[in-house]
Amino acid sequence: MRELIPHEEIARRIFVIRGQKVMLDSDLAELFGVETKQLNRQVKRNIQRFPPEFMFRLTKQERDELVPIWHQFGKMKHSYVLPYAFTEHGVTMLASVLKSERAVKMSIIIVKTFVKLREIMSAHKEIAYKLKELEDKIEGHDTDIRDIFEAIRQLMGLPGEHRKIGGFAVK
Repeated sequence: MRELIPHEEIARRIFVIRGQKVMLDSDLAELFGVETKQLNRQVKRNIQRFPPEFMFRLTKQERDELVPIWHQFGKMKHSYVLPYAFTEHGVTMLASVLKSERAVKMSIIIVKTFVKLREIMSAHKEIAYKLKELEDKIEGHDTDIRDIFEAIRQLMGLPGEHRKIGGFAVK
């Protein structure tokens, strides 16, 4: 059995489509060590296990948007079959219908990658919030600092603007 794929390689195969993080059937088939045709056949045989929140078929427009962006989808360009997209839960369900040792191991790694991405996104949101909070706190500081420097210049008798600083006219 081939060496299992690292998280970074799996993360490159996760896309956001319709607001959900998904992986395409062809990528999953490759990771699970089966043909895409075989993977999709098992899905069709067990379709009741794949509600819309686990799996959906891409539209032609969605497929056409992916093809020019990612070189790995070049073979999809002329295919008449639209690919399936699987969410994190769909990936887990796939392992149960494929029933191979590799599928089980890969699904665990893939789900861990989804979780890692979710944690990273959460951390980024928290950092963005903290930056916005800091930005709001110091928003007026630039003007205050300029006023301080202007007051110092004026007190030292250096040339500068003569303007009202902090409510007092300084000459």
